[in-house]
Amino acid sequence: VVEDVLLELVGWLRDRTDGDALCLAGGVALNCVANTRIHAEGGFDRVWVQPAAGDAGTALGAALHLAASFDEPIAPMPGAQLGRGWSDAAVRAALDDAAVSYERPHDLPSAVGDALAENQLIGWFQGRAEFGPRALGGRSLLADPRYPANAERLNAVKGREQFRPVAPMVLAERAAEIFSRGPLPSPYMLFVHDVAEHWRSRIPAVTHVDGTARIQTVDADTDPLLHATINRFAQHTGVPVVVNTSFNTAGRPMVDTPGDALEVFGSSPIDVLAVGPYLVRRYL
Repeated sequence: VVEDVLLELVGWLRDRTDGDALCLAGGVALNCVANTRIHAEGGFDRVWVQPAAGDAGTALGAALHLAASFDEPIAPMPGAQLGRGWSDAAVRAALDDAAVSYERPHDLPSAVGDALAENQLIGWFQGRAEFGPRALGGRSLLADPRYPANAERLNAVKGREQFRPVAPMVLAERAAEIFSRGPLPSPYMLFVHDVAEHWRSRIPAVTHVDGTARIQTVDADTDPLLHATINRFAQHTGVPVVVNTSFNTAGRPMVDTPGDALEVFGSSPIDVLAVGPYLVRRYL
């Protein structure tokens, strides 16, 4: 019913504006299935959903309105990592305070990509936090998508029901080989895509029972560290996809500080924590 109502509203808007681009916001715009139908059936050439499409996103609308009133130029949104970030020194201080062993690898993406290919669960705390409810490579849990059990492993870390799906991150330049129907690129995990038949058995951890996935494309220009990590994993496995879910435990928000990340790492079966330029390994 929600999808039908939205399509009717979108059609009404299209007829009255003759526009070719549609921007969606508000909590209902987090409905990936509805967004995908609007993309396919709404009659607009382009459909864009900003990643904080809930109450928090009204701040963006207010900023855009004010900028327009002063004739300020408005640039495209570069990404969702608009929250707090931490210096290397602050991360190192948190590690020292926690009295854990850690290392600073010469090539962090290669070290993490190697661990993923060995079927290790990764806590990923890099750059600034995401603005919005989705984990998009700032505060994420990562795993190998080739094993169905990894969805269960991640749900166990998060303390949530085992039927809850997890999502794929895919190299942007390889996405069209594997995913179709939804728009590409899809950097904010806000549309549903069909998984190609011959890929479903290769990435079962992120393929839903109906053959779909809620993907995030990762671009080398906007997130070079994460892109290099997935690329390293692909070099080992031939699979340019990793499992992604939010870095948190049951009933708690995504980790926000290095101390939060260390607390979750210490209390759950995560194998490796990549926090800033440092790695903490459960097993040395």
